[in-house]
Amino acid sequence: MTTTLARTPAPTATTTWRGSGFGTQVLVLTQRSLRAVVSDPRMVIFSVLQPLIMLTLFSQIFSSIANTPGFPQGVAYIDFLMPAILVNTAMQSALQAGVGLVTDMKNGVLARFRSLPIRLSSVLIARSLSDLVRTAFQLLVMITFAVLIFGFSPAGGFLGVVAALALALIVGWGLGWVFLAIAAWLRNAELMQTVGFLAIFPLMFASSAYVPITGLPGWLQAIANVNPLTHAVDAARGLALAQPVTGAVAAIVTSLVIAAVGGAFAVKGFRKPL
Repeated sequence: MTTTLARTPAPTATTTWRGSGFGTQVLVLTQRSLRAVVSDPRMVIFSVLQPLIMLTLFSQIFSSIANTPGFPQGVAYIDFLMPAILVNTAMQSALQAGVGLVTDMKNGVLARFRSLPIRLSSVLIARSLSDLVRTAFQLLVMITFAVLIFGFSPAGGFLGVVAALALALIVGWGLGWVFLAIAAWLRNAELMQTVGFLAIFPLMFASSAYVPITGLPGWLQAIANVNPLTHAVDAARGLALAQPVTGAVAAIVTSLVIAAVGGAFAVKGFRKPL
């Protein structure tokens, strides 16, 4: 009696898993960064509380400036201030993108990412997008607070405020790539924050953010006139107040160029061994 054994044919081809697509990688990593923020209520509270404190202090301390001769006639100080606060908050949030990247480098998360079949650039893009969402939430809370508490009601109305918000987000997103590049090269959270504050605070106060440029000393006026933040604030303010806007396109283009250059340096620095 002969027994015939059935044999399974040997596979003729080997299928190799090449990982998910680039878009999926960015989406998943963005969701991961957002979950890290949402899962810690303290981060949510303090990320919103800081700009609200700034808004309250500046709106009360500098409110008398509205009575000076050089201040725009018929404009409440809160309507003058709020577009600048939006841009400044977006700029400060951009610094946190770099700090968050350094934190991921130090806690070993990025070392695990390097062992996966993903593009390292997707990690940086996901970080920038998650911080963009976080910043948008901050700014929306601030606008709501300003409307309900301080009577923020600019002449540009809802559409003007939305346009100013969008411009602030673009400026903050572009600057965020600069801080991502700095973080990728420095890889030190304390040094990163020191460099960031040294860059941010002169830009904030040597500009038209809180007072009209004509009210500044002569030497500070010269600095404010060439300060890129002045042009971004003036553009956001013009949109919110329904005034002629000349620098919005320039601010957007400049932000995109900064993002492209910063992104290139960030990717290069990020690829260095940890």
